[in-house]
Amino acid sequence: MVSLTTDSLITPEMVKEFHALGYVIIKGLFSPGEVNTIRTFFDDLGSKAQSIPGHWVLPEGVTTNDDPLKRYPRVMHPHRFNDMSKQMMLHPRVRVVLRSLLEEEAVACQSMFYFKPPGARGQALHQDNFYLDVMPGTCIAAWTAIDAARPENGGLYVVPNTNTLPIQCPEVADPSVSFTTHLVNAPKGFKAVPVIMEPGDTLFFNGNVIHGSGPNRTADQWRRSFICHYLPMSSKSLSKVYRPVLDFDGNVVEYEATGSGGPCGTAFKPSSYDKANF
Repeated sequence: MVSLTTDSLITPEMVKEFHALGYVIIKGLFSPGEVNTIRTFFDDLGSKAQSIPGHWVLPEGVTTNDDPLKRYPRVMHPHRFNDMSKQMMLHPRVRVVLRSLLEEEAVACQSMFYFKPPGARGQALHQDNFYLDVMPGTCIAAWTAIDAARPENGGLYVVPNTNTLPIQCPEVADPSVSFTTHLVNAPKGFKAVPVIMEPGDTLFFNGNVIHGSGPNRTADQWRRSFICHYLPMSSKSLSKVYRPVLDFDGNVVEYEATGSGGPCGTAFKPSSYDKANF
């Protein structure tokens, strides 16, 4: 059994920060060797340019002159076809942090890998639990930087203190800067701030926190990231898209499927976009 009181990973002050702001960064949660291993696997996947049905789908006839995200779309649920991704999602150190933040055991429901090459669009501000629909309460994300994440290469932005807000009705994002449809602007009195991260750092944030990213405006910097979603074991239901749910021993845990929610991010539709948030 993994110890759940590892002060070297997360302190009481960090737990307080999470509950106050809605997020906390755990520096160096994953070692350089672990980061290099996961980066190498997905770089190899990307270089082969062979679709994995249901997880990584490349449109036919894509060239290097097309939208970078057509050539390097995000990988959905890699833990379902790759053991290393599953091990990273269910890593004992992640379990320790989640146990401290939630004050109970967590279970895992999603993994994703984002390549985000130079020139790629970002993902408009949004709230994760709009999609996961975890009830009661909300989900929690673990966003691990595989490359250094900065505003210029499309690093993440968060809106502090929005963890206490309900799920907002989204507007429609500007397709020139966001590859996803939905946009949740920072409410009056709130402001999106950049999250500066180094490879191996992991940002844990509440599923109601408004967050997103701008485009990668660099010519030569990638912003790869490995992202997982979890929910408290005591939760009752979540969107059916995210089942089966796994505990940290890899066992399936049954949860009721809600009738709402869905995959995070959909095809875009033109609309206005509040660029001031970035």
